[in-house]
Amino acid sequence: MYPVQFLFRLAKVISVAAIGLMALLIVIGNTTDYFTNYLFVEHVLKMDTIFPGSALRYRNIDSIYIFHAAYILIILMEAAMAFCCLKGSWLLARNLKSNASVFHSKKNWAVAGLIVGIVIWFLGFEVVGGEWFAMWQSKIWNGLAAAERIVSFLVLILIFLHLKEEDYQVSRQN
Repeated sequence: MYPVQFLFRLAKVISVAAIGLMALLIVIGNTTDYFTNYLFVEHVLKMDTIFPGSALRYRNIDSIYIFHAAYILIILMEAAMAFCCLKGSWLLARNLKSNASVFHSKKNWAVAGLIVGIVIWFLGFEVVGGEWFAMWQSKIWNGLAAAERIVSFLVLILIFLHLKEEDYQVSRQN
């Protein structure tokens, strides 16, 4: 194996582990300081801080049970993401020196974790929160910038992770 191949593999391991650690820290924060981000979910679903007179207010939800259920679902998905990414990075790390096909076959858990993250922050925050609940109209409870930043990292790492070592073989020159 060429040194550059090892470095690319190591970069993949570190990138997936970093995302897993981020997700784990988010889960810890959301469970140990439950009501801070619970209020975020509540206000987004209530749509009580969007533009006054917005014609989209008919979409609002005003149920404490749905607020808690939505927030708990988010936390559970973040925990699944953390687990998948951390397990995926561990499997990749264990196979750093394996041949290319074995290393590539060990990416499934990492890919699953990244996809769960995309579901959370793109589908959940950007699509559902941002568009359906008009989070973009709120100056107070608007998490779109943070969601866009996270989705960008997730997609870039997913693309990078998908590259096989054969895709960037280095030729030896004498």
